[in-house]
Amino acid sequence: MRIVIMGGGKVGFYLAGNMLEHKYDVRVIEQDRRRCQMLANRLSVEIVCGDGTEPEALERAGAMNADCFIAVTGSDQDNLVASQLAKREFGVKKVIARANNPRNLEVLRALGPDIAVSSTDIITRLIVQEVDLAQMHLLATLNKGRAGICTITLPEDTALHGVMLRDLTLPQGSLIISVVRGEQMIIPNGLTVIEAGDEIVAVCAGEKQKALMKVLSARGARLS
Repeated sequence: MRIVIMGGGKVGFYLAGNMLEHKYDVRVIEQDRRRCQMLANRLSVEIVCGDGTEPEALERAGAMNADCFIAVTGSDQDNLVASQLAKREFGVKKVIARANNPRNLEVLRALGPDIAVSSTDIITRLIVQEVDLAQMHLLATLNKGRAGICTITLPEDTALHGVMLRDLTLPQGSLIISVVRGEQMIIPNGLTVIEAGDEIVAVCAGEKQKALMKVLSARGARLS
C-alpha cells in the first residue's frame, strides 16, 4: 500500500513509523526544512519538503499513485485544502484528515476527506462512553463516526435470558448482528434465544447507544 502523509510533526512522525512497521510504502510532506532533515535522519521514507496544499508538492510525493492520503498538520484549513486536492485532483482512493479543533469535524467531513478524526473528540467520546455506557464497549465506528459496532456481555441476572430476539423492542437504528456464546458465534434471526453470559454484538446509530444499552442491560424479571 502506498501512503502519503502530510505533516511531519509528532503525529506524522509516529504515524509514518507505524506504517513502515506494516511494510507500507510511505512518503511524508513537510514544509519546515529543519524538520525535513530530522525526519530524513530518523525515518527510512522519502521526505518531500514542500507545501502539501500545493499540487506540485503532492505530485512530487506521488499522490497520483497513492492508495491513502493522510493530512495531519496543525492547521485544519491546510488539512482541508490538501484533502480536497488529493481527492479531487489526484483521485486518491482513501483520504483521512485530522481536525485539531473538534468543532471543525463536521466541516471537514462535509467538504474534504473520506474520514475526519479528532483526538480530542475521540478521547471525549471514550470518556463519555465509559461513564454513560459502562457495560457496553465500542468496537468500531461506521459512517464517519455517526454509527458504531458495540458489544455487551449479558450478566447472570439478565432479564433477557430465554427471550427470543423477535420479542425484543430495539431502538430504531440498531440491529443485533451476532451472538457469541462461549466458543460459538451465532448469526442470529428472530427465533434466536438469548442466554445469560452471551456477548451481544450490535450495530447502532451513535445517538441510540444509550437506548440500546438500556434494553440489553435489563436485569431481574423476564421481559414480557
